[in-house]
Formats: sequence, structure tokens, C-alpha cells
Amino acid sequence: EVQLVESGGGLVQPGESLRLSCTASGFTFNNYAMSWVRQAPGKGLEWVSSINDGGDSTYYTPSVKGRFTLSRDNAKNTLYLEMNNLKPEDTAMYYCAADGRLSRLRLLQYRYRGQGTQVTVSS
Repeated sequence: EVQLVESGGGLVQPGESLRLSCTASGFTFNNYAMSWVRQAPGKGLEWVSSINDGGDSTYYTPSVKGRFTLSRDNAKNTLYLEMNNLKPEDTAMYYCAADGRLSRLRLLQYRYRGQGTQVTVSS
């Protein structure tokens, strides 16, 4: 059974940091590109960041570039998203997603997606 389990979300104040994790099982993690996508209340799904299968190429949507860092540990089947200087507009449910083709992830196309972890940024 394929599983992507996100964790690390929570309620923080503007300017604070969080680290999200996504642990994968049931498929060959290091054969898949990975991404984080998010959905804010009342809005559609938004691509946030992607990483290739080897972990040496990362991509970010402009609104998070310089604040978020995406990484993966293939030995642990885990994806990470380090989020710094969080803003209220980062409030959303964050999902990790996997696909065999990196280019599909930016288009919100993926083979697997987790259940999400909530991030709320509020003073």
C-alpha cells in the first residue's frame, strides 16, 4: 500500500519557522520526483516546490523562494520542507506529492499524494 504521511504543521506567528516532513512507503521513493503543494482556505491547489529524484535540483514558486528550502533523504524515504519567515499568506493545508516525471508536478499532476498537514500563520 502506497502511503505519503505528512507531519510538522502547526500554528505559528508571522516570521517564525516550521519544518514539514513527508514519509513515503509502498513505492521506490528514490525513483520519484517529489513536491509540496498547498491549498489555502477557499482557494485552489497551488504548487509550492519540487525536487528531482536524486535531490540535486529544486524548484520553487516565486512567493516562497528564499524563504523555503526543499530537501530529501532517500535513505530515510523522507521529504522535507524548511519554511522560514512565514507569512499569513502561507496559511494552507500542505500536501506532499510524488510522480515519476518532475515536469508533471509543477502542473499539479502526480501519481501519489498524502493527506496533508495544516500550517496556520497568525498573530
